[in-house]
Amino acid sequence: MKKISAIAFKAGQFLVVLIICIACSNSGTKYSDTPTTGNIRISVDETFKPIVQAEIQVFEGIYRYAKINASYEPETEIFKDILKDSVRLIISSRKLSQKEADYFKSIKFFPKETRIAIDGIALIVNNSNPDTLISMKMLKDIVTGKITSWKQINPKSRLSNIKVVFDNPNSSTVRFIIDSICKGNALSTGLSATKDNSDVVEIVAANPGSIGIIGVNWVSDQSDSTSMSFLNKIKVMSVSLSDNPTATNCFKPYQAYLSTGDYPLRRDLYVINSDPRSGLPSGFASFLASDRGQRIILKSGILPATQPVRIVHVNNNEY
Repeated sequence: MKKISAIAFKAGQFLVVLIICIACSNSGTKYSDTPTTGNIRISVDETFKPIVQAEIQVFEGIYRYAKINASYEPETEIFKDILKDSVRLIISSRKLSQKEADYFKSIKFFPKETRIAIDGIALIVNNSNPDTLISMKMLKDIVTGKITSWKQINPKSRLSNIKVVFDNPNSSTVRFIIDSICKGNALSTGLSATKDNSDVVEIVAANPGSIGIIGVNWVSDQSDSTSMSFLNKIKVMSVSLSDNPTATNCFKPYQAYLSTGDYPLRRDLYVINSDPRSGLPSGFASFLASDRGQRIILKSGILPATQPVRIVHVNNNEY
């Protein structure tokens, strides 16, 4: 009897020591050891907050022992986060620059970049503004300061000066406008920036002469209450590649027009993962690119990178 008790006591001691060792090991681990468990922080371009929140909610619902804490920041800040290794996963509208890629190569890290969606930049105006058609040339002239009044767009307009509002001076939206719209021309000094996309919506809703420049997913998810409340406050403009915008050559940032390229203000969305151990950052990155993750993107109103989008042509002609 004593021998059995001694064996049981030693087994109990071994179990306690094993538990303590595992606990100590886990307490020093910055990232999860598995693709579906753990607690991590990621950095996300604030422009994509609605869609990433939806992805995290579903992922955590499936994997109960996974916790993803997302920090929503301007684009410049999220790249600082991954470069200084305070996070190992970011979601952005651009890939690593050559300089950033060379830095990771120098420390023997090789981040994986995966395209997960095609996003759009939305132009929004006040509900009282009747002018909702705009050309790419007009947009360039507005953001570079050549056009400053609504009467230069429509001589019959009752509105006066145009007030352009961005989300943040360090955002991906500003970079997109500089790189893809201005193309070497300086931004007008008359432009203003706020804190985030939701602030842009509120400012445009309160100022009849304003134009807001935001991410499409803030106003595209018809099932999201926040998106719907924003749509009730503003109008989304239709954009044309033609210098003479009309109802037939202008397009809104719908999924179909993002897919065909008819809507010109398009950009890609990437998840960049520097996790070397195939832990939770890798698990979440894989989920975003998976069938389920792509279906969430499809539902949000932007274009998934791998899911096909069905385009239905409606003929209104009466027979």
